[in-house]
Amino acid sequence: MRFKWICFNVLILIFCFISYLVLNDKTVFFDSFVYNLFLKNDFFTYFFKFITMFASEIVIGIICLIIFIKNKKYGIIVTFNAINILILNIILKLIFMRDRPFDLMLIEVDGYSFPSGHAMAGAGFYGLIIYLMWHFKLQKRKMVSFALGILIFLIGISRIYLGVHYASDVIAGFVISLAYLILYTSMFKRWKLWLKDL
Repeated sequence: MRFKWICFNVLILIFCFISYLVLNDKTVFFDSFVYNLFLKNDFFTYFFKFITMFASEIVIGIICLIIFIKNKKYGIIVTFNAINILILNIILKLIFMRDRPFDLMLIEVDGYSFPSGHAMAGAGFYGLIIYLMWHFKLQKRKMVSFALGILIFLIGISRIYLGVHYASDVIAGFVISLAYLILYTSMFKRWKLWLKDL
């Protein structure tokens, strides 16, 4: 229990540190270095356009609906989580108001850049699914967790490759979502009576 809150505090400190660097334009070299690591070609462009859709509102909404149809309680848990992440991302973007790297974009998007909404959605939404699978000891949890972990990572990479986010946006999105997940999953103790018949 104590380790969990140590992790939470560390994640918040990391996010604050990244935020400080962003606000003071101290991530330029790092962001450029990471972006220039990627080899651009048609295959990777199509691939990352496909991958990035898994963190879109439409795809996450469809997944929430499917889960809700199969199990209403799971559906409520994951849907409420997705809404929380969206609201948190909107609030943070309005606070920092960082412009996107418009000269690098391979797809058209609008809104502010920091932190990455797709990175937050990927880590927060699919991260909760991983947590639920282990919490309730569901079958094939190891295989699914590995696949979702790869997907979360690739979603973050896709945002950098497609030029719609800086690397610092993506890292910050991952970090703040993990911190949020610690808070969200800590509520499960209060929900045990409600969840006991899942």
